[in-house]
Amino acid sequence: MDKNPAYPPAIQELITEKSLPKETLIRQKKYLNNIVEQDHRFIKKITKPMLGFKSFLTADQTLKGIEALHMIRKGQADDNSTVLTAVEWLNKIFDLVA
Repeated sequence: MDKNPAYPPAIQELITEKSLPKETLIRQKKYLNNIVEQDHRFIKKITKPMLGFKSFLTADQTLKGIEALHMIRKGQADDNSTVLTAVEWLNKIFDLVA
């Protein structure tokens, strides 16, 4: 998480309420949140002109597809040497039964 001073007390409170395990470590880095926001920038650019989603299922499937294609473009997906493994990987991402 980033270095927002509100995070450590909130994490400590969650640990005392036993919502988080005692072994939870806080890793703070000044600009860590920016990395996450940069990844969401591409999703926002695609979904903004869509005028929203009509159902949760539609939103779920659309966002999974955008994320999958973005992962492939960034080279974060496994090296799929055959079409069959690529199809299996996409089925795994979309929670489809192969």
